[in-house]
Amino acid sequence: MFRKRILAASTLALALAATPAHADNHEGEVTGPAMWQVSDEDTTVYLFGTVHFLPEGVDWFTPVIEEALARSYEFVTEIDTSAIPEVVPGETPPPELMAIAQMQMQMAQLTVGSTLREMMSEEDREQYEAAMTEFGLPPAAFDGFEPWFAFMNLSQLALVQQGLDPSAGVERTLDRMVEGKERDALETIEQQIGFLDGLPMDAQVTLLDETVEGLPRMGESLQRMVDEWMAGDADGLARIMNEEMTSEVLYEALLTRRNADWAEWIETRMDEPGTVFIAVGAGHLAGEGSVQEMLAERGLTAERVGN
Repeated sequence: MFRKRILAASTLALALAATPAHADNHEGEVTGPAMWQVSDEDTTVYLFGTVHFLPEGVDWFTPVIEEALARSYEFVTEIDTSAIPEVVPGETPPPELMAIAQMQMQMAQLTVGSTLREMMSEEDREQYEAAMTEFGLPPAAFDGFEPWFAFMNLSQLALVQQGLDPSAGVERTLDRMVEGKERDALETIEQQIGFLDGLPMDAQVTLLDETVEGLPRMGESLQRMVDEWMAGDADGLARIMNEEMTSEVLYEALLTRRNADWAEWIETRMDEPGTVFIAVGAGHLAGEGSVQEMLAERGLTAERVGN
């Protein structure tokens, strides 16, 4: 019974992780999300930073974004979100999604000879157990799994509890607009899971502990990010992201190392003619170690578009 509930939670978390009232900037005027382009004589690559979860009613699809998408014949995301079926509330998740969730659970099996909760301090364990109870999950539900698995499920469930609709996430919305365009992805689903699974165990425990502590403020933190995103304030967004990620190990594994790989992908893609629209999490396009910085190290300049 517990294993079925864990699988259901895992399936939901995977779907939400793969996807993401009018939001105003500090002056009350919406400028729209930031976008950049890298160009040469026959190639243009647009870099658009997304938010995987959005409150209802955020009008982010500006004319600048619409025009860039219309010009592009190729659409690229972190993973191929079009290949992941959407979860319909109240219905059994599709077999493809269940298979991916099973793979995820197999990768997350704990093999260190102790349980998840045994790796926590007493204070952190009490906070964790209280959070599990609040979500209606047995405190022991994730004991046999690595900390990243509990982190991912709890954070995603917390966002759903805030009333956020994964189908309103930017990637899912864009998926519905790019029929007929070529599709590509910077990573595979297994790679993305592997970034978490490959973290040192102490870094995973830290990630889980900090996530549990931040659960009561998660909705507020997300709204701050959305406000900065809608204001086109990449630096402000980076500051919030940095507040939420205090570990250098996590920052390197989940952001800068991947940004370097994506910059290499873009550099290679610039050798082919055409126009490409790349949509990735906005945190990758802001702050120290951003994709733009990695591109600059390769002699490529990313110029801000529109605002």
